[in-house]
Amino acid sequence: MQTALATAGLPPVLAASLAGRAVPLPATETRAGLRRTVAAEAEIFAEGDRAGMFYKVVSGVVRTYKLLSDGRRQIDAFHLPGDIFGLETGAEHRFNAEAVTEAKLEVHRREPRALAGGDGALAREVVAAMMSGLERAQDHMMLLGRKSARERIATFLLTMSRRMACGGAAMELPMSRTDMADHLGLTVESVSRAVTQLERDGLIALPPNRRMVVVRDAKALARLAA
Repeated sequence: MQTALATAGLPPVLAASLAGRAVPLPATETRAGLRRTVAAEAEIFAEGDRAGMFYKVVSGVVRTYKLLSDGRRQIDAFHLPGDIFGLETGAEHRFNAEAVTEAKLEVHRREPRALAGGDGALAREVVAAMMSGLERAQDHMMLLGRKSARERIATFLLTMSRRMACGGAAMELPMSRTDMADHLGLTVESVSRAVTQLERDGLIALPPNRRMVVVRDAKALARLAA
């Protein structure tokens, strides 16, 4: 399977490592790594692609997911600015990755010298990202295994509010309700019912922009998520 990252204009080493993979958007090289902008809904890499690179989100949102044999999709994570994704223990990617919104990425070669860097700063970022990813994966496992639809939505909203560092009670979710459903192991209808019930109970408010959510009772939402 092919990625959506372009090789045109890349340095020779990077071009060789991504040979045959086409992306329409230009890249620039910085000391922090290769910089690339990916359009909303564009593929970054696919399951089975060679895992010669890993990625840091500079801006925008990325989702990683698996497709089941019957076509269903399970989103394992949403990656926000500062998150690192695409690190694998093996030679191939085990998940697909797509941009939810237009995303700016740093692309790094998966090799010891790239991780070490001049002062090991990148290596420390990678370790921190792996620990945060493990913690989120454990929380997600508990959410899928034991929580009701309303509890899952409450947990998701609180988590996104914290990760997006919303200064106030309002936040604009970058993902669709279909994305939320595929992440939370629910149907779109179940997500809509749960969100509506939370609004009726006075825990949240939904302005006309349906991706905007206003948390009206954070303590009650936290009790429900606990």
